[in-house]
Amino acid sequence: MNFSDMTASAGARILETGHRLLLTVTGGRFPKRLLGMQTLELHTVGRKSGQRRSTMLTAPIFSADRIVVVASKGGHSEDPDWFKNLAANPEVEVTVGDVTTAWAARRASAAEKAELWPELVKANPGYDGYQQRTDRDIPVVILTPR
Repeated sequence: MNFSDMTASAGARILETGHRLLLTVTGGRFPKRLLGMQTLELHTVGRKSGQRRSTMLTAPIFSADRIVVVASKGGHSEDPDWFKNLAANPEVEVTVGDVTTAWAARRASAAEKAELWPELVKANPGYDGYQQRTDRDIPVVILTPR
């Protein structure tokens, strides 16, 4: 693992841990939004373990019929595990506040990503830097209710 990947991994762990801690300390009341984006907990099925896995994410695009998240992992050279899990099993759940609902996940096509990318970068300019930092094509994930 190179230095850039180590930094991205450490940053992702700190954000995940900090977000969970804030939710615990505030009884789930904060943070409902982070950098103007909806916060949510994504539940996937582990592609190797078959067990439920959960991760805290922000959604730059969020509505009742579509959620868009970015598998940036801070510009790490590998996709995040949550993305690998939903690629193997696209039936996921999303928790917002204290409500959990069932969603279907899919990777945006190249054309969809090109259309969405300006809106995603407007919500979080860091995504552009992450994409520039890595050789991988950072996946954009579209979730729809199931």
